[in-house]
Amino acid sequence: MRSLLSLVLAFVPGSVQAATVETSAGTFMIQPVISGLAEPWAIGFLPEESFLITERGGRLLHVADGRAQEVAGVPEVMAEGQGGLLDVLVPADFAQTREIWLSFAAPVGSGGATAAGVGRLSPDGQRLEDFRTLFLGEPYRGGRHFGSRLVEMPDGSIALTTGDRGTGPQGMQAQDPGLSAGKVILLSRDGKPAVAVEGWTAGILSIGHRNIQGAALDLEGRLLTVEHGAQGGDELNAPEAGKNYGWPVISYGVNYNGAAIGEGQAKAGMEQPLHYWDPSIAPSGLMVYSGRLVPEWKGDIFFGSLNSDFLGRLDPDTPAGTGFAEERIAAPETGRVRDVVEAPDGSIWFLSVHDGAAYRMAPAE
Repeated sequence: MRSLLSLVLAFVPGSVQAATVETSAGTFMIQPVISGLAEPWAIGFLPEESFLITERGGRLLHVADGRAQEVAGVPEVMAEGQGGLLDVLVPADFAQTREIWLSFAAPVGSGGATAAGVGRLSPDGQRLEDFRTLFLGEPYRGGRHFGSRLVEMPDGSIALTTGDRGTGPQGMQAQDPGLSAGKVILLSRDGKPAVAVEGWTAGILSIGHRNIQGAALDLEGRLLTVEHGAQGGDELNAPEAGKNYGWPVISYGVNYNGAAIGEGQAKAGMEQPLHYWDPSIAPSGLMVYSGRLVPEWKGDIFFGSLNSDFLGRLDPDTPAGTGFAEERIAAPETGRVRDVVEAPDGSIWFLSVHDGAAYRMAPAE
């Protein structure tokens, strides 16, 4: 059986080279898989030994047999600021349904809204057929803080994360359970609300989030998220139904002008993060590792950094002052890591916005 590594897209010789990096688990090889990408945002593996990559500008790429081709039928996106084509999700039943979920910034009037929808990938991988937008949040002006990650939950429902749309420390939209901004949304596969919290709009799982840029399930099926703070105060959370995660009432960061945010770092009725970062690292992407190739990393939490150029690892079994013990894996290839995922063979793949490339990281032989 071919491995995903055999599906390497040719790149300009000398432009991106294989390298090694030292980690707590020994020497790892970082190998380029595909380059020439324009602001890659997310990666999803298909069961037929190929994969999909989104580019924020609006392209969905299908990479197979050493070639990348653009997939037609992708929805129109608002590629402005942080908006555009965002996450891609390949559901567990893809082999039967061929469904692909996308999240994106949808143009709505003179603004944009966080949106999500689903289509069927054609057998040849060239087109998303019958794409339907199943969720559309309220629109805001500007291109800030759309979120937005998609996670298939253990019961088959789909969790969608949103940002507060840049409404700032004075804006209370993330605290309003009637609005979609700054929330975790839970949808059924047909787009209907999959959770109902009394007094909240149906479908809203949790409130009080600033800008969730990474989401994944841990090995026990618990949802984890990472979100950006302002100047400091990035958070790792485990959102639960009916819980309030504080933004912008509580935060471990301060505003960009140095002013305090909200009422401090804690308040009754609001959840504390599992881990926080101060100063900010701008975490993006999230993966909990199975341990397949590196048993000592089983259950550890991996994420990228958009402002500090490293691939991060948190060890939930080793508490530290702000949460969990942390390792930062830094190499020339880890510039602005937007997404990190585990491949079917247990290797760790990540997207570098700086290089416009996807990389595969695995123990050196």
